[in-house]
Amino acid sequence: MAKPMDMSAILDLAIQREEEAYRFYGDVAKRMKNAAVKEAFTQLAKDELGHKAFLQGCLKDPKILGKLPVPADYKIAEATSDPELSVDMKPAAAMALAMKKEQSAAEFYQGLARAATDAALKATFEGLAKMELGHKVRIEEMFVNVGYPEVF
Repeated sequence: MAKPMDMSAILDLAIQREEEAYRFYGDVAKRMKNAAVKEAFTQLAKDELGHKAFLQGCLKDPKILGKLPVPADYKIAEATSDPELSVDMKPAAAMALAMKKEQSAAEFYQGLARAATDAALKATFEGLAKMELGHKVRIEEMFVNVGYPEVF
């Protein structure tokens, strides 16, 4: 039987995932030719470092995760197809790629929350999912602004 994870091991895993996302966004930013895409992915990389710092704070007080608000999820990522990564990506495609990545991260934690039998672990996973959903929603807003600018 597998040994159950403790809270610090879960948060360490979440920190690792934020570091991976930071590297991904940073690597994409370095390769992009379009200045707006480069800037957007540079900011996303910085955001992931912020998430990492937040999670490191949660190591001291895991209950912080439970205090995160539930973001309004308009499911834009779910209704958008997966773009291919390319150095010539247009800003809308780059945002679509980013929001799909955040959608995947949120779904990962939601699945762990559903599978958790321990109430504290379930709450931790739900908090991590809310954090990722918040980032997804923020990227979706950027996507809408870039992909569907209003014309006056």
